[in-house]
Amino acid sequence: MPMNPVERSAAELEIERAHAAEGERIRGHQRANGRKGHALASILGPAFVAAVAYVDPGNVAANITSGARYGYLLVWVLVLANAMSVLIQYQSAKLGIVTGKSLPELLGERMSDAGRFMFFMQAEVIAIATDLAEVIGGAIALNLLFGISLFMGGLVIGAISTVLLWFQGGKTHRLFEKIVIALLLVITFGFIFGLFIAPPDPAAVFGGLIPHFTTTDSVLMATSMLGATVMPHAIYLHSTLVNDHYAPGEKKPTVRQLLHGSKIDVAWALLLAGSVNVSLLIIAANSLYGMKGTDSIEGAQHAIVSVLGPVVGTIFSIGLLASSLSSTSVGTYAGSEIMHGLLRIKAPMWACRVVTLVPALIVLWFAPNPTQALVVGQVILSIGIPFAIIPLMRYTHDRKLMGEYVDGTVKHVIFICVAALIVALNVLLIVLTVLGKA
Repeated sequence: MPMNPVERSAAELEIERAHAAEGERIRGHQRANGRKGHALASILGPAFVAAVAYVDPGNVAANITSGARYGYLLVWVLVLANAMSVLIQYQSAKLGIVTGKSLPELLGERMSDAGRFMFFMQAEVIAIATDLAEVIGGAIALNLLFGISLFMGGLVIGAISTVLLWFQGGKTHRLFEKIVIALLLVITFGFIFGLFIAPPDPAAVFGGLIPHFTTTDSVLMATSMLGATVMPHAIYLHSTLVNDHYAPGEKKPTVRQLLHGSKIDVAWALLLAGSVNVSLLIIAANSLYGMKGTDSIEGAQHAIVSVLGPVVGTIFSIGLLASSLSSTSVGTYAGSEIMHGLLRIKAPMWACRVVTLVPALIVLWFAPNPTQALVVGQVILSIGIPFAIIPLMRYTHDRKLMGEYVDGTVKHVIFICVAALIVALNVLLIVLTVLGKA
């Protein structure tokens, strides 16, 4: 029996309502997914800034030397080192997210005045040693590109990095992050371009993933590479970056969302940095193996030019320049935060820039071979590793500090093993250097 008009209109209206409700449910689901994706995207960035420390000129020199001396033998060392770095950098980010404070701030709250000052002094020496390698690397890059003297190149690097630091903090901090990430992409392109010109043998590369050694010297090189992987200032800074990522008064995602986003941030950032380091070693193993004079950055660049051509050499120098500018800016930023957390002094960024720049300029002016200063700087960095990694390990396992986000037993044991390995290797590196064997 056919429906009358009233019954038909009521039925049609009910169907329309059902369709409308279903459409609203779907649109709500899409909006929620969109907000989730936007929230995740807004979290990304701090780890990429911290990752710059892993592709500084000191790492460039070490990776090229390793590949030129031992071929693909130590590829596995860089992969292992990068895996350890992922854990450590995430732990630093986690500490900052959960507590809302940086590692230097937490240290400053738990130490006496004398202890805070002594801890700051060793951290400041580490910051100066870090900047030494980065400014020297940039000065060498400018010399290779434009023939500028090393001292003038150091002044140029100092001036440009100071300008970059103007954007750090407050509402322009995201712009600072974007500039550093852009430089990181330039570094990536500059250092892996040679792989496209002279592709390596995949079988040889995969062979380098099998842990093994050939000589005592290769063991020493592996010790140096593993021990010097983690940068103290990157540990201190990452716990600050996750909070400085948001301007004062800006609404943050929840702690759980921040931790989830930080895992992705750290994984992608250090995957990129690790790929750059492995690529440098592979390029050297493939194109520079057995060549003399690759122990210095200039020697490596000249070798690249002679084997792969001037275009690749120029692109390499541009990557080195970007590496210097980004890493020295981030290093100065870390020094400022260390001073603020430990001494409770918020010094102007330009003043922190001068403190770490002057020693590098002195070395560039007086040292006959400035690249030798990179070795000394590496040893000083090794001394500072335990002061950063051991407190981080303790604090992330402190339930009063971390609450429900405290590290579980398994994770804490893994962290202890990683920290013990890194500290032991750094101590060994220092001893071997003092004995003249490294």
